[in-house]
Amino acid sequence: MTDSLPYRVRMTGISKRYHPIQVLDDVSLTLKPGEVLGLVGDNGAGKSTLSKVLSGAIIPDAGSIEIDGEVVSFASPADARAARVEMVYQDLSLCDTVDVAGNLFLGREPRRRIAGLSFLDKARMHAEARAMLDRLGIVIADTRLKVENLSGGQRQSIAIGRAASFDPRVLIMDEPTAALAVAEVEAVLDLIRAVSARGVSVILITHRLQDLFLVCDRIQVMYEGRNVAERHVSETSIEEVVNLIVGRKFAARSAGAAGSTGVPA
Repeated sequence: MTDSLPYRVRMTGISKRYHPIQVLDDVSLTLKPGEVLGLVGDNGAGKSTLSKVLSGAIIPDAGSIEIDGEVVSFASPADARAARVEMVYQDLSLCDTVDVAGNLFLGREPRRRIAGLSFLDKARMHAEARAMLDRLGIVIADTRLKVENLSGGQRQSIAIGRAASFDPRVLIMDEPTAALAVAEVEAVLDLIRAVSARGVSVILITHRLQDLFLVCDRIQVMYEGRNVAERHVSETSIEEVVNLIVGRKFAARSAGAAGSTGVPA
């Protein structure tokens, strides 16, 4: 398993404040090659902010990031992408009126030169798009289909496939199974398994706690901008994870709750 491997990602002492609100407070996160980490917490826990720090969308006030042992500093998502860190946002950022191949290669389209002029190489793009989909086990009949005509699960698969097909070291996914039908959820989870099996390190942010136990190796729980717990999935349960997510909130309301669901020190 991944236990003996060196860290792919090490985030240490990450802090971020927006005026009076401390969004992240001395947060740490580690991730090994091929490992799937479930990052969970209630709304406002800081999990999305932490992932955006790793993806270069937010610059932290303090802390350090290492990728494969090298200290990095990201000032933009382009910097993170150059370090092979990709993030798939909940809104997917797909172009509905563009076909599947065009979305997979968006901004990275293959080109060819004819008489000194540069043209889009559509034949190559569709051939490589088909190879990408087949390699990841994504079932879409025709790469010329417009994205607006696809199901929610297919759209999510394209967004993940686009991020996964350009050799990332780290792939962050924000709520990839939200609002999907049961069969589509399973297809996305299969895709996460396929990506991690290729050695890509995955961070999965989700409110569907049952998904964590199907694809994750570890779970990290955040509460009000801090780490509160970390568990291997084989050593915990949905009930414990729920208690870790909401335990302090319940403990503050009731002395009885404090005795049964308080977060460990």
